[in-house]
Amino acid sequence: MLELSFFQIKNSREPLTQISADLTFADGFYQRAKDLVYEVKSAHVEGQLFYDEPFVTGNFQVEADLLVPSSRSLEAVPLKQKFSFVENYSDHEPTQEEKELGLMIIPLDDDRIDVQTAVEDNMLLNIPSTVLTKEEAEEDLYPEGQGWKVMSEQDFAGQKKDQVNPAFAQLRGLLDKMQAEEDKDKAEDEEK
Repeated sequence: MLELSFFQIKNSREPLTQISADLTFADGFYQRAKDLVYEVKSAHVEGQLFYDEPFVTGNFQVEADLLVPSSRSLEAVPLKQKFSFVENYSDHEPTQEEKELGLMIIPLDDDRIDVQTAVEDNMLLNIPSTVLTKEEAEEDLYPEGQGWKVMSEQDFAGQKKDQVNPAFAQLRGLLDKMQAEEDKDKAEDEEK
């Protein structure tokens, strides 16, 4: 668990507190991320924290190698992440004015800045909504089973366009029947 002291950073004579760490992930993270991440193969965080009254501001850069489920088949897909995020930590509940600044402000219950949880949260937020295996992406593959299959929106729209509405099919049959009777009546009138 990577944690830092708010008051130590606030009272430091150094303008910046630097961090560089390889992270490990406990079962709690995997329980929380069970539908989003199968495994974190590696994760590294670099960061700078500094006091800018009334906050300690952290600027973090993360690189991680994950194994995540495909959004189509749930097969494991390797995913490389490289992202940055900024958080502001406060030793008090943010005031309305501070909230209106539009900053990410994390109020602390105690002196501990939990960098590990911040990285975990941002790692989950940075997983794309569509993740495909190489084959799914290259061959446009979709899962299917007995009597069902997943299809693209394009295929669905095309199939729906070609599909006849049953109510209109009955109406068309009625119109065809009426046209046939009308043609028959015309033919009989012409014969007379």
